[in-house]
Amino acid sequence: MVNKFSAAVVYGVFSSFALNFFYQPGHVYSSGATGVAQVVSEIITRLVGYDVLPISVTLFLVNVPLILLAWRGIGKQFTIYTLITVVMSSVFIHFIPVTQLTQDPVINAVFGGAIMGFGVGNAMKAGISSGGTDIVSLYMRKKTGRTVGTLSFIVNGIVVFIAGLLFGWEYMLYSIIAIFVSSRVQDAIFTRQKRMQVMIVTQNPDLLMHQLFEKFRHGVTILSSEGGYTREERTVLLTVITMYEYQDFKNIVERYDPKAFVSISENVRVLGNFSEISD
Repeated sequence: MVNKFSAAVVYGVFSSFALNFFYQPGHVYSSGATGVAQVVSEIITRLVGYDVLPISVTLFLVNVPLILLAWRGIGKQFTIYTLITVVMSSVFIHFIPVTQLTQDPVINAVFGGAIMGFGVGNAMKAGISSGGTDIVSLYMRKKTGRTVGTLSFIVNGIVVFIAGLLFGWEYMLYSIIAIFVSSRVQDAIFTRQKRMQVMIVTQNPDLLMHQLFEKFRHGVTILSSEGGYTREERTVLLTVITMYEYQDFKNIVERYDPKAFVSISENVRVLGNFSEISD
């Protein structure tokens, strides 16, 4: 809990720095819900004539229906931490003043994207979501078992297109640079799609399997084995999880069989049906 709450605070700080020090002064748009909030806030400001709806408020309002969707369709614990992350981000964005460090749009795009990517990657590494399109993607994968990778592409495409209409087409290109840099930094810190093969040598296979089935939708293969030194019978559970699920998996093993021997192989290739949804 402390780890996830700390990651939510770190995300709030870094996202506010990226937005208020680089994105906003440089007219660079972010990806996902933050980019949508920028678009909505800017359009309302131009229609009304003054800043009536700050980005911090818009970001929270954009996430409200998605948080309700997560509560009903993904899980209460996931939703609570997502809400904390969104609130932290909105609060820091609201109170940290917009400061122009440079007028160079390329520098704003690169450094803003890097800072935002670090915040998102750190949040994902702790097993929490920053909200936005992540919620819709997780919900659809949980209900259908299929990925919706085109969703983020469509949302980001709309965001950068509107950025081009509002500020000029060169700023659309700067926004694309920012989104690309952010995704690269995010991948360098944490990649949700990274898969790990897990081998658990345990004397409590039934209990562990029950907990794993309760938490994840992955199959588990049971192998019989014998200790080379003790000659005692052991059971080996073989399964594949994603890096996104690692912390939950670790917690389950430590809680229900702390004496289990666990071997993990990273970056494995998987052929066949593999669901990436945790309950």
